[in-house]
Amino acid sequence: MPPRAAPRRARRVRMTGAERREQLIDVARGLFAEKGIDGTSVEEIAAAAEVSKPVLYEHFGGKDALYAVVVDREVTTLLDAIEATLTEGRPRELLEQATLAFLGYIEGHTDGFKILARGSASGEYATLLGDVAARVDRVLRAEFARRGYDPKQAQPYAQALVGMVAWTGQWWLDSGRGRKAEVAAHLVNLAWNGLHGLDPRPGLVTRG
Repeated sequence: MPPRAAPRRARRVRMTGAERREQLIDVARGLFAEKGIDGTSVEEIAAAAEVSKPVLYEHFGGKDALYAVVVDREVTTLLDAIEATLTEGRPRELLEQATLAFLGYIEGHTDGFKILARGSASGEYATLLGDVAARVDRVLRAEFARRGYDPKQAQPYAQALVGMVAWTGQWWLDSGRGRKAEVAAHLVNLAWNGLHGLDPRPGLVTRG
């Protein structure tokens, strides 16, 4: 019986420069989400992408630059999703749509959200939430003006609303409790009913 021929090794498909760059971004995104930038090494990224370290350096110059690209993409994805909802509708509808968009990003881009949340120590997440709050602020200013309130006072409320959604979204991701629409409904219930009974000149009951 003639000896069996050794199986041929599958030929590795050669990627274009653009395709390799996208592959490195995708691989790094998963590792950064799992371990954070400090817990991820250049060696790990290169090994997972099945390339040598010089290839990674050729495309990005280093781990920090690659991380910056990943973060920038996630920020753009989230802001674009929220911006797309703040086009038309009544204030409550806009609030619902923005909340659903934020939770939808957490649900559909879990790795990206983990990366942004991990980046809070170095300021990326705080900056992102500030950008989101600026968009919500525009909606609240219009509602404040309609009610005869000072539109300039809308900013802290916008910050509070965005922070509430962000922290609740983190809890929702970690716990897995509730459907997206249910969580959004509870958030909007608290936010909208709180805004509905808003005192135009609030004061503190306690002193100090």
